Amino acid sequence: MPTKLGQNFLTSESIAQKIAESSDIEGRNVLEIGPGKGMLTKYLAQSAGKLLAVEIDRGLAASLPAVIARIRLGGDEAISKYTRNTRLLRYARNDKVRIINDDILKINLPKLIEENDFQPYKVVANLPYYITSKIIRLFLETKYPPAEMVLMVQKEVGERIVGRDAKPRSETRSVSATGGKESILSISVKFYADPEIIFEVSRENFSPVPEVDSVVIKITRKKNIPDVAVKNFFSLIRAGFSSKRKMLANNLSAGFHIPKAQLSEVLKKAGLEPTIRAEKLETKDWLELYKVLNNK
Repeated sequence: MPTKLGQNFLTSESIAQKIAESSDIEGRNVLEIGPGKGMLTKYLAQSAGKLLAVEIDRGLAASLPAVIARIRLGGDEAISKYTRNTRLLRYARNDKVRIINDDILKINLPKLIEENDFQPYKVVANLPYYITSKIIRLFLETKYPPAEMVLMVQKEVGERIVGRDAKPRSETRSVSATGGKESILSISVKFYADPEIIFEVSRENFSPVPEVDSVVIKITRKKNIPDVAVKNFFSLIRAGFSSKRKMLANNLSAGFHIPKAQLSEVLKKAGLEPTIRAEKLETKDWLELYKVLNNK
């Protein structure tokens, strides 16, 4: 994928293998987004029951069969034979892997899942930084959401998603400056799922080398999603975060045209301080505030 689309290719075999192993995909359906040059794809193909690899770049999508062939034919010597021998081509074809040249944000995702009899499934991907949030929201809100997503994302974004609990699972609790606050993205994820940082990946493991490090996060779908009007719930959150420098009461007062004195009472009923800011609220706090505002 051209770098203008924000793709930094993973170059580390050990990191790719570690991601595949951390995904626990043995015999399971896996959807990979942006496989690029196939560094991660070849490890996913070895373990997955079925693999759908969605790649937007036509040239990269065309080169991926050769990467898959390496699994069955073994090594780089086989690739030159593979490209000119139709008998080897048929042998190397991996029927459990389907490469799709399309834009994941424009594809009919429910139709793709239905046509490939793909439920249940997991998503595993090295996400381009510029569309990370859009892709995560897509899979959280789609008709057939994945049971789990294992994603490599920009470190700051990963910490923002996990919020105040941001830390690799192997480390003791140490909340960073970005990880000590909640955001609209973290609240959105935690409404539907439980996120955690699995491990960090330094920038030297990519080409071209990005300006920031990455983390691999796991987002596990909750069995029970809160019983609220989703559109109204997230309207409340967007209003609360409308001005980061203002207190929550001021933002909600401006957004919903409710007197500040009345909002102070609402916040108290929800167990919140009248001077609190939106970034301090966890998902459970927003749910309680929503219930109080809607008299539930």
